Amino acid sequence: MTSTATAPDAPARRQHIAVPMPMVPRKRRSPEEVAAESTFKGPRKVLLAAPRGYCAGVDRAVVAVEKALDTYGAPVYVRKEIVHNRHVVETLQEKGVIFVEEADQVPEGALLVFSAHGVSPAVKDLAETRNLQTIDATCPLVTKVHRESVRFARDDYEILLIGHEGHEEVEGTYGEAPDNTTIVNGPWEVDDLQVRNPDRLIWLSQTTLSVDETMETVQKLRERFPNLQDPPSDDICYATSNRQAAIKKVAPDSDLVIVVGSENSSNSVRLKEVAKEYGAARAERVDYANQVDEAWFQDAATIGVTSGASVPEVLVDDVLRLLADYGYGQVEEVVTAEEDIVFSLPKEIRQALTQAGHEDVGRGGRKRNA
Repeated sequence: MTSTATAPDAPARRQHIAVPMPMVPRKRRSPEEVAAESTFKGPRKVLLAAPRGYCAGVDRAVVAVEKALDTYGAPVYVRKEIVHNRHVVETLQEKGVIFVEEADQVPEGALLVFSAHGVSPAVKDLAETRNLQTIDATCPLVTKVHRESVRFARDDYEILLIGHEGHEEVEGTYGEAPDNTTIVNGPWEVDDLQVRNPDRLIWLSQTTLSVDETMETVQKLRERFPNLQDPPSDDICYATSNRQAAIKKVAPDSDLVIVVGSENSSNSVRLKEVAKEYGAARAERVDYANQVDEAWFQDAATIGVTSGASVPEVLVDDVLRLLADYGYGQVEEVVTAEEDIVFSLPKEIRQALTQAGHEDVGRGGRKRNA
């Protein structure tokens, strides 16, 4: 995989590996004890960012796996994590889903689901050689970037793919046109880039990046390569942009921002970074409410709450209940956009459900709480 060298002062690359967090038993301090130590005695409130949580692409992928379990029975194999959320993955495992790293770990002839992050043609070829029945749950917005990559490579453009090397989405997009693609992890790599023809360059991006960081990288690229072309439409997905816009509105008025989302979720990690950049005195990320430390409340009159695009709302509700126990019962929702996008379920699932006589088989992207 082609990539430029990382500068010594560049941010450390994130490992996209789910590592179970041991739950260490501890006695939580009472609301009275925490209140006694607070640096303020005034009212407490929560600013709840909206939009937050599940996007249409995530919901489509999770529903696809659930429908596959209902239709074919367990086990259903999924390459990588279907979405980057610990709760979702563990819940599906309990229902009979087996997550694997690669298609060659799946028994020949079995059912394999490709995750929402997408896969390269080489992965699909491997699945075919093993005679696997496959369901492609790739987010349609990721599929759009794949198609752009193929088209521009066919027209002999060199593609500068802005994204985090090692992330499943970047691996899938890169795999569509490896001979024409160079990964750019961030603005710190631009100065060392070597290209074949500066007049035939186009940039594409991972869909879950920080909007601001991506534009910073694009600006540096354009300074070096003035003829750099833009993609035909924005690659950063609507859900990522909307959630970042919402937390930008919440952060300046928050003494603490709590982001619900997993460590290997790029968009959740970005939300924490954006909260800090836009004025939150403190920002923390948790998978579950029991990971919230009540010591964070000591200097917090106002707490902002949001969640990544792969987070079911039930996890946010748990955090809000905990905050209410500690005096943050007043919740003000800060709405910056309305989302009504719905994606059709993967065609393989639609066909199977139709053959089984089910009705309303096309939808995948509804608001869901679990």
